[in-house]
Amino acid sequence: MTSNIRQPHQLNVHIQGQGFPILCLHGHPGSGSSMSVFTQHLSKRFMAIAPDLRGYGKSRYQGNFVMQDHLADLEALLERLKIEKCLVLGWSLGGILAMELALKLPQRVTGLILIATAARPRGNHPPISWQDNLYTGVASIINQLQPSWQWNIDTFGKKSLYRYLVQQHTPATYRYLAADAMTAYLQTSSAANNALNTALKAGYNRLEALAQIQCPCLMLAGAEDRHITAQSSLETAQHLKDCDWQCYPNTAHLFPWEIPQQVISDIDCWLELHPQVREQGEQGEQGEQGRI
Repeated sequence: MTSNIRQPHQLNVHIQGQGFPILCLHGHPGSGSSMSVFTQHLSKRFMAIAPDLRGYGKSRYQGNFVMQDHLADLEALLERLKIEKCLVLGWSLGGILAMELALKLPQRVTGLILIATAARPRGNHPPISWQDNLYTGVASIINQLQPSWQWNIDTFGKKSLYRYLVQQHTPATYRYLAADAMTAYLQTSSAANNALNTALKAGYNRLEALAQIQCPCLMLAGAEDRHITAQSSLETAQHLKDCDWQCYPNTAHLFPWEIPQQVISDIDCWLELHPQVREQGEQGEQGEQGRI
């Protein structure tokens, strides 16, 4: 990540619930609303804060930016909401940013919940053919019009790129895809694509810095993840001083949409075992959902 940081960008943010803050960071492509599988449950006990990162969702941004700019935006968001301490949950790219935030603001991050992510992300995705793109487009359009239709899942979904994103092609999984994936994909800017690709091509690797993270961590991975392999997630977990590890068989990168009840249950258990991550500090008032 470069140090050429621009002025923080005001992020669109979704806030639900009251209590100790948990900052929920989406992946690429994604948006704050695509974190609903976590926020709808966590908001029963926490103030769940799910921003649209710069260049994603409704956080429109004109011009190019670098990955480091996301950290400036998130720090500015915490300042605006008067949040002194928070848990951070991050999925994929969001997990990378969660670790970076813990490195940058160790006094403010009380714990990390890391989903399908790695400090040295590696994938083993096969080459993508034109048939893959065709089937994915058809499956996505039909799924938007008639979510979780079994005929579409069997005819197009299982032959599309979804076969690398999920292993369990259930109607519930396809409902999440219809509700939270397509819109997020369409709203992701080319600048967001460029910022991520530039960091990956530069060989992003923060493994050695992870020893500085002292807070408790939970790392969850899908055994068949092609985008960020379970092995690279495990490597990250092994470099963190205080990290619990869980790998789910027969799941892939979108495993929270494949086995949501299991994932939420495991997060709840970890939270109960680590009450210190909910350490109370001086917190601001709950904000309104939308642009803060």
